[in-house]
Amino acid sequence: MLRMTLAVFRKDMTLTLLRGNGLAQALLLGLLLVFVFSLSQGIGENLSPRNAAAVFWLSSAFCQVLIFNQLYALEEVNNSRLGLLLVPQPLQAVWLGKALAGFVLLLLAQCVFAPATIVFLGQSLSGHPGPAASILLLTDAGMCALGSLLGALAQSQTARESLLGVVLFPLLTPLLLAGTGVCAQALGGASGEADAWIGVAAAFDAIFLAAGLLLFSFLYTGDE
Repeated sequence: MLRMTLAVFRKDMTLTLLRGNGLAQALLLGLLLVFVFSLSQGIGENLSPRNAAAVFWLSSAFCQVLIFNQLYALEEVNNSRLGLLLVPQPLQAVWLGKALAGFVLLLLAQCVFAPATIVFLGQSLSGHPGPAASILLLTDAGMCALGSLLGALAQSQTARESLLGVVLFPLLTPLLLAGTGVCAQALGGASGEADAWIGVAAAFDAIFLAAGLLLFSFLYTGDE
């Protein structure tokens, strides 16, 4: 299973980075959100740390939808999904490989979103970065585990392409709240219960990982 997971990861990363279209669109959408929110500020005004953190995570969430739509479209464009179904390996390896590829791509995008948020929204890293780094990894892991699971719903069905975003965002709400609360502290916001938010993110990661292991094979083979 590990070999299959790494093979899917390498394939998706190679195709996505070589083509660049999907990642470029995701980056542009996220940066556009940050820029639009920066225009809402008056001269000399800055968003609060919590609002700035919320903009960062909204950009990440929209970026994630485009990333997983692109990752699952790779097999549909090449008509190679049946080949993955016929490989004598657990189908969960496909889910895990695409989740890992989405995780790396999302981190790359956030390396662009974070400086843009700080610069355009007038923020500074005046808080402790340790909890923010922890919540970033935990929230991204949960987002990608769920995004890879629900991405299977969008494959091979044009009418379902919007379904990923419609179903995904309500389920991601607790993770986005946790990420916003802890990252706001790193931007100099009021101190709060960072450990509690990290615990919430870890709990939802466990739920989404378990759901992926149990449900992915049924979703991915639903049309076959």
